[in-house]
Amino acid sequence: MKISFAKPHLPDQGAIVVGVLENKVFTPTAQALDDLSGGGIKRAVDASKFTGKKDQVLTILAPAGTKVSRVVLVGLGKADSIDAQAAQSFGGTGLAQVLSSGDSQVAVAIDAVPGLKISEADFAANAAFGALLRSYRFDKYFTKEKKEDKPSVKKLAVLTAAPGAKTAFAPLEAIAEGVFLTRDVVSEPANVIYPESLAAQCKTLTELGVEVEILGEKQMKKLGMGSLLGVGQGSDRESQLVVMRWLGAKDKDAQPVAFIGKGVCFDTGGISIKPAGGMEDMKWDMAGAGAVIGAIKALAGRKAKANVVGVVGLVENMPSGNAQRPGDVVTSMSGQTIEVINTDAEGRLVLADALWYTKETYKPKIMVDLATLTGAIIISLGGEHAGLFSNDDKLADKLTKAGTAVGESLWRLPMGDAYDKQLKSDIADMKNVGGREGGSITAAQFLKRFVGDVAWAHLDIAGTAWSKKDTATCAKGATAFGVRLLDRLVADHYED
Repeated sequence: MKISFAKPHLPDQGAIVVGVLENKVFTPTAQALDDLSGGGIKRAVDASKFTGKKDQVLTILAPAGTKVSRVVLVGLGKADSIDAQAAQSFGGTGLAQVLSSGDSQVAVAIDAVPGLKISEADFAANAAFGALLRSYRFDKYFTKEKKEDKPSVKKLAVLTAAPGAKTAFAPLEAIAEGVFLTRDVVSEPANVIYPESLAAQCKTLTELGVEVEILGEKQMKKLGMGSLLGVGQGSDRESQLVVMRWLGAKDKDAQPVAFIGKGVCFDTGGISIKPAGGMEDMKWDMAGAGAVIGAIKALAGRKAKANVVGVVGLVENMPSGNAQRPGDVVTSMSGQTIEVINTDAEGRLVLADALWYTKETYKPKIMVDLATLTGAIIISLGGEHAGLFSNDDKLADKLTKAGTAVGESLWRLPMGDAYDKQLKSDIADMKNVGGREGGSITAAQFLKRFVGDVAWAHLDIAGTAWSKKDTATCAKGATAFGVRLLDRLVADHYED
């Protein structure tokens, strides 16, 4: 979908999306359309339950006196509550109403509303951003889809008098490209996205100036990554560790920020095999790695003035004659030994070596890992928040605020020695699982053993990486949770 910016006008074709404030207060464009239709817009509103509450929608087909195919009224709520997220929701909600309507073009009217939390230019840019995010659709494998089910909108014009809107949109468009890359790789089936092919996707980021290094099993074995390699040993696919370096700071040698992602491209559970029902969903057990890859693309695309390292451990967890067994003991790169009690608690084994490698090699200011790590976090938080665990209060606060700012909410959970004791093994330095209670917390405690003194946070995104329903800015499916959050963290705290 092509997005453009134009001066305010009433289109003579296609659909138009306009805002209405709470209590049926028309914006100037809504009022102009109402005047043109001889009061038809107001009569339609009065005949409905539409009041202008945030994200309410009313579609009016071919209103008399106008040349547009339909007017889509979207509730803005109260003017003083309209921030960047509300603007994104406005654009995404409006586009969703016309995406498959048959219209090939749509205009989104941005009006100067007194009391806005953001400038009109930012309102326009974020509305365009929201519409762009909502336009995403993973449809490459549909071969017999009916025409009426396919998106029809090809062009979206944002109508605004604000001269800086297009400039404000440019970095948001780069972020959207990162989001789309993540949604793509998370949506792909495991016969298409596996360790080597996902590593090849990472390699494409060199076109944006990202330095990409791929370590194969031979190199990882030399480094002593027995924890990561043990997970992938049952698969015919070779495990990979990919390092992506974006050096955008003035001082290219300055300490970087590091993001680490779990990339289990398919998770059968290994010998501790999962139930068959729903196992197909385990293609997205690499969503943490996907988010890191997308974040690096977003940062490079908008030329962030920061040094950022992204490290992703890519494996398949498969059952075979060579698969890791419950009870095996592996030696991690750190030298610590791990008794593998459950082969389905594999993501932490991958992250253990990826975290240690990142810490030792790049000496980062902070490390943030993202992983679809535990089912327990879904029971705890559902799909509304990702779990946040950290050894540093300041970093945890920065992440929480960044998540709130972009609509990717985090909830911090406790850590402590009492949980850590659950990992005690009778024959090794630790077990890879604790008891049934506090499963997300003991998983975080396990990871903490591989970060040393670096300020670190772990984001368990198992409940937020995939959505079973449409939202204002995301159709059901892969959400790319974490891309915008990481970008905002860097923008707010780590750029020159």
